[in-house]
Amino acid sequence: MKTPGITVRPIITIEGGHEVNEVFLDDVKVPVENLVGEENRGWDCAKFLLGNERFGQARVGASRERIRRLKKIASTESMDGGQPLMQDPDFARKVTEIEVELKALEMTVMRVIATESKRKDKKPDPATSVLKIKGTEIQQMCSELLMKAAGPYAWVDGDPEAEGSNDIDVAPDWAFGLAGVYFNWRKQSIYGGSNEIQRNIMAKAFLGL
Repeated sequence: MKTPGITVRPIITIEGGHEVNEVFLDDVKVPVENLVGEENRGWDCAKFLLGNERFGQARVGASRERIRRLKKIASTESMDGGQPLMQDPDFARKVTEIEVELKALEMTVMRVIATESKRKDKKPDPATSVLKIKGTEIQQMCSELLMKAAGPYAWVDGDPEAEGSNDIDVAPDWAFGLAGVYFNWRKQSIYGGSNEIQRNIMAKAFLGL
């Protein structure tokens, strides 16, 4: 990254955060000893790396933990009628749908792992596109239901117990910042190759389109 011609410009997001950057390459010269793979085959290397990134975006374990947390919260938080939110048939149905989707995703992850060692070529497995799509969709659905469980408390941002904070403790600890998480996670279906691109890859690989 210290090579002459590489410029990194931070992108400050709307809430003032810094997670991503713009990177500019202006006449950058790379020494031949730093060559990765074959010359003029850089896109093949990039596709291999993207395949690994998409595999990691499934995040089955993290989603399982979020669902466990969601069910615990929904079993204690009350609706307008005083009953736990988990007794709302529509909410319970959505939680069940996510659990079913996650189980299917977990089985797909296991199949991809099992077949990886048998693949004769080193091309990216198009099945990673499935993992990327479903994994990010499940994570986004979890954030939506957590928002619903928190109600207006989801909009409370910051930690009132933090040093120097003047915020009033008006929300349960688990609800702080949920709205920020919800909006931030809209990006998950974009990075690593947008989900629309993944559907194009699947159409070509599986359907021959």
